[in-house]
Amino acid sequence: MTSWQEYLRFAVTLTAVLDPFLAVPIFVSVTAGQDMRERLRLAQIVTVTVFAVLAGAAILGERLLRFIGASLPAFQVGGGLVLLLMSLAMLNAKVGEMRQTRAEARELEAREYSGVVPLAVPLLAGPGAIGTTIIAAQPGGVAHGAVLVVCIALVCALLWAMLRLAHAIAGRMGTTGLNIATRLLGLLLAAIAIQTMAEGLRVLFPGLAA
Repeated sequence: MTSWQEYLRFAVTLTAVLDPFLAVPIFVSVTAGQDMRERLRLAQIVTVTVFAVLAGAAILGERLLRFIGASLPAFQVGGGLVLLLMSLAMLNAKVGEMRQTRAEARELEAREYSGVVPLAVPLLAGPGAIGTTIIAAQPGGVAHGAVLVVCIALVCALLWAMLRLAHAIAGRMGTTGLNIATRLLGLLLAAIAIQTMAEGLRVLFPGLAA
């Protein structure tokens, strides 16, 4: 990343990956019957957890790639594929098993959750969000990492605001409105996923760029 446009791209991508509009109806469902204080507490737990996981990925991402011996281009192709699969589910206004398995969905239905699992991880801060952050964290540097953490904080602030107002947003937008917003973010994410994969493939297979 060499320009503010790239940081903006990261923030937009992370917002699309987290997809607060998809989280709103789920949050409304699991907090039905709770008072405002309990909802705010759960929203805070979810948001802080998401921030901690993604900030950790931004700080430790380069070390993680070195540890597993994976190159950045290879990770871009793999991460882009994950994002593409997530975007396809979003285009159908579905959560998708990349975010939430059937067992995790049953946990939510049975109200067996803490706010950390499975709401924050892996529903929000799942493989797609973590992979996006690790890719953005390359090639590293203290200043670069600090700006990424600020971007993550801004996106998490938006997430917190939407969870805090989830019941009001769901009431105003309705299921159709939320699904339309999710599909639009899914379309944006699909384009970003293909771009990410293309950047990795160009390095892995230089002949493709000819």
